[in-house]
Amino acid sequence: MRAVIQKTFGGPEVLEVTEAERPRPLAGEVLVRVHASAVNPVDAAVRSGAFPLLGEPPFGVGWDVSGVVEETGPGARFAVGDEVYGMPFFPRAATGYAEYVAVPSRQVARKPATLDHVHAAALPLAALTAWQGLVDAAGIKEGDRVLIHRAAGGVGHLAVQIAKARGAHVIALASAARHEFLTGLGADEVIDYRTTDFTEAVRNADVVFDSNAQGTRSLRVLRPGGVLVSILEHGDAELAATVAAAGRRFAGVSVEPDYASLEAIAELVDAGRIRPYVEETFPLAEAGKAHELIESGRVQGKIVLTV
Repeated sequence: MRAVIQKTFGGPEVLEVTEAERPRPLAGEVLVRVHASAVNPVDAAVRSGAFPLLGEPPFGVGWDVSGVVEETGPGARFAVGDEVYGMPFFPRAATGYAEYVAVPSRQVARKPATLDHVHAAALPLAALTAWQGLVDAAGIKEGDRVLIHRAAGGVGHLAVQIAKARGAHVIALASAARHEFLTGLGADEVIDYRTTDFTEAVRNADVVFDSNAQGTRSLRVLRPGGVLVSILEHGDAELAATVAAAGRRFAGVSVEPDYASLEAIAELVDAGRIRPYVEETFPLAEAGKAHELIESGRVQGKIVLTV
């Protein structure tokens, strides 16, 4: 089978399409014929060595997959032919940029019926990050005022929709060029962070969803008892102590596989409450070009590889 691996840290050019042995599913696992695999910022950070999550190369990056079950191990919860999507093994290697992956069957869920594989692959890591932060950690509810940083990005645009689906009042931070996109997703207020200091424009937020390492500044806009959900600073003990001392709650989130949440997300997708936006697709052989684009910082929504 074809798979993208790297033998050294470096730029996008280190990603190579190679021939690898097709994996066999063990007990409780399924072999998925991958149709699409999304590219996330963490993929590029791991590839470059800036975030050495997987240790030293060689390894394959990529976690988001959508495809069809081709073989099952004993006790697996799917059947051959089932369409599934998920983010297996994170934060360990999954080598998701490949024609096949063998994964624990409880780390994937049935693909949303209303999406093709490209759009389904765009969901898992980003949507689970948003879900685990907003729903599981913050417990957002109807009427909550939620501020979302980097709202037009891969995680952010799904966080906006998840918050709206839970009945929240959503305040989105994004450049002016993204405002129409975000109001179309349901954002109640959109603030241009380039021209407006959000700490002056927002007050009494119940929840701040911070994917931009703005925890200290975000604390200023939270009401007493409010929740700061941090993605990039999730392990910052000093920040957590500062938040607690201010009478707010800190929720550091590191995304993990969760089939139950994927099922809940799929239900919202099929009900028309969430729609992933894919800015561009690339064939597997152009994974390097996809990484160049994700590293530009100018992506609206997601980038997906077709396999």
